[in-house]
Amino acid sequence: MRSVHQAPGTVTYVGRKRSMETLLEVIDYNKNNFERFNSKQPIDAFNFDHPDRITWVNLDGLSNTKEIEKVGKYYQLHPLIIEDIVNTSQRPKIDEYEDYLFIVAKMLYFKKNGRLENEHISFVLGKDYVLTFQEAGGDVFDGVRNRLENSNGRIRTNGSDYLVFALLDAIVDNYFIVIDEIAEKVEELEEELFKNKPRENITHEIQDLKRAILKIRRSVLPLREVISRLEKMENTMIQSRTRNYINDLHDHIIHITENIDLYREITWGLMDMYMTTISNRMNEVMKVLTIMASIFIPLTFIAGIYGMNFEFMPELHWKYSYYVLWGVMIAIFILMLIYFKRKKWL
Repeated sequence: MRSVHQAPGTVTYVGRKRSMETLLEVIDYNKNNFERFNSKQPIDAFNFDHPDRITWVNLDGLSNTKEIEKVGKYYQLHPLIIEDIVNTSQRPKIDEYEDYLFIVAKMLYFKKNGRLENEHISFVLGKDYVLTFQEAGGDVFDGVRNRLENSNGRIRTNGSDYLVFALLDAIVDNYFIVIDEIAEKVEELEEELFKNKPRENITHEIQDLKRAILKIRRSVLPLREVISRLEKMENTMIQSRTRNYINDLHDHIIHITENIDLYREITWGLMDMYMTTISNRMNEVMKVLTIMASIFIPLTFIAGIYGMNFEFMPELHWKYSYYVLWGVMIAIFILMLIYFKRKKWL
């Protein structure tokens, strides 16, 4: 959400990843031509105006709002779009304008340290161009870049709408990788919980997993709505032959959301499973203590009787009474053990 007390359309970066410089990547192509270069000056992206080519401009570094505004001014983007581009808390959405479509999505991937990364990305789909704005360097689009450079598949023979589909498809495909890693973590935690002595910090891992799944869910569910709307949208920017691919993409995102809900329920059950495991361990301890107490109650009773200081107790003056008393107590001990065994309490 935008900062309080600021007018709509105010360009203020809202995010954690601050970049010292803006990195620009431009890919200009058609069926027979391909050109790619990198720059640190957004103005270099304004030199491509071939009516028979598609231009993909990818800009990294949303904290440099002045450069974002230059790109927006050149492509005549609405001020509200510029605001949403630099607002990383904006949920995935799609907006229709007269000459272009604006799409917000989230890239998800696990870093090497196991932390889930949630990166804000915006798309502007024009007639013969696609603009993408990312928080920082690094994305999931290398496969799309390789297909463009090597002219693999149909991507070089289709329009800008197909390029947006390919980019969204790369994001959704990476969701499958994230879900697979979540599934592995869930299985590891389940296996750990079935051990007799789960690690003490396992509750922290369960909580981290719950937060990660909620973060994924907040990113994926709105994108499902975006793709559904894109599928049904009657807009000249979306060609009829691209709609079939968008339909397939919609099926994929539905599959992902179903898996997320499944693992969300499983993860919520992991804490209950942990508490049940702890409770079972405590019950086992209490059972052993109860059995020990039950065995010693009659023995304590006998010892208490013969520990009384009465003068006339016949057994006290019998020379075998000490040994008989030990025999009685041992017999009681053995008989109670046999009884507990038969009851399967031991």
